[in-house]
Amino acid sequence: MWKCEVVNGPSLDVAEVTALYRASGLAERRPVADGERFADMIRNANLVVVARINEKLVGIARSITDGAYVTYLSDIAVDREYQRRGIGVDLMRVTQEAAPRAKLVLLSAPAAAEYYPHVGFTRHPSAWVRDPLS
Repeated sequence: MWKCEVVNGPSLDVAEVTALYRASGLAERRPVADGERFADMIRNANLVVVARINEKLVGIARSITDGAYVTYLSDIAVDREYQRRGIGVDLMRVTQEAAPRAKLVLLSAPAAAEYYPHVGFTRHPSAWVRDPLS
């Protein structure tokens, strides 16, 4: 059985998190090859929930929240070996429990878009994205 808990992002081992992103497939859509940028992503998220099985990192939910209105769940990753067991649902539950007054918002990977309605999300038709300056 896994254990989900809120952790301090800067305390995480970036190499361990990088390995998880690769094992989950999320590394294909995140700048894991840019070590400094990826480390900043982990350090600067103000709500990070991890799932571990016997100390092994098997899942992570990385968010930014004001705790009152919105929590942006920017990354959710579960090692492919441990997917379809409920770990992702648990990560989202603990994330929302950490900021219970805030709505939970995420941008889905195209392949996962049909998953989120099954776990309580509703599609929002007016999300917009602007690419970074650099």
